[in-house]
Amino acid sequence: MFIFIGLGVVLACVFGSFVASGGAIGPLLASMPFELLTILGAAVGTFLMANSIAALKHVPGGLKKAMKGSRYSRTDYLQLLSLMFHFTKLAASKGVMALEPHIEDPESSTIFGQFPQIRDNKRVSSFICDYLRMVGMNATDPYQIDDVMGAELKKNLREEMHLPHAFQSLSDALPALGIVAAVLGVIKTMASISKPPIVLGEMIAGALVGTFLGILLAYGIMAPIAGRLGGVVEEEAAYLELVRAVIVAHLQGNAPQVSVEIGRKTIPTDFMPTFQEVEEAVSEAPAG
Repeated sequence: MFIFIGLGVVLACVFGSFVASGGAIGPLLASMPFELLTILGAAVGTFLMANSIAALKHVPGGLKKAMKGSRYSRTDYLQLLSLMFHFTKLAASKGVMALEPHIEDPESSTIFGQFPQIRDNKRVSSFICDYLRMVGMNATDPYQIDDVMGAELKKNLREEMHLPHAFQSLSDALPALGIVAAVLGVIKTMASISKPPIVLGEMIAGALVGTFLGILLAYGIMAPIAGRLGGVVEEEAAYLELVRAVIVAHLQGNAPQVSVEIGRKTIPTDFMPTFQEVEEAVSEAPAG
């Protein structure tokens, strides 16, 4: 929503101030379709050359993510903390082997069943089950588990950040592509140098529209989208960082309540529930 609001503000201020200052909108509108065709066509071509098919398939989802924001809310973090509390409490009280029925078949797990949104999120549930399974296989060195989980999370973040970086690269290229369109307009003008000055003036104005559009598209549209998408990706990465913090804290010998509190501290400030909210959520959820 804020992307559309911001875009509206950008366009209104840029074109509104131009018209209000006495600028002629006619030549601008007349040249814009051809300049846009040159710039956007070249931009699409360079984007296709610079990215793999797998990355291109993620473009619609990336744009949607930039518009909607992070998929995880304060409630989602509360539920994840509650889930991890039950797992660590079960492991502490009955041993890690008691986790096996839950991590081998999450669909029938009584603990996962209390949190269907987490269970149905295959990426999150698989991440939790994989590392709890490793703990059950006597991989109980907290430093080793921390390193392995950290490496996977870094890999995931690097892969997720490819699209924001691709958008930023396209943003960096757009001003140069605008210059390409402007140079073509200047060539066209020079080929008609024998025409009256009033005609040449309109042709030069049309050529400069290319430079204007390249800069506007780069810094007024693509760069903000790239920055927004990168911020959302980093926000969502914190969700799995919570799992890492709780499991490592548990392996270090902390009580379930302490492990969950350590995990809570990793949550981004805007989504972090209070200590009391976590206590209430944990006490309200029945044991698996």
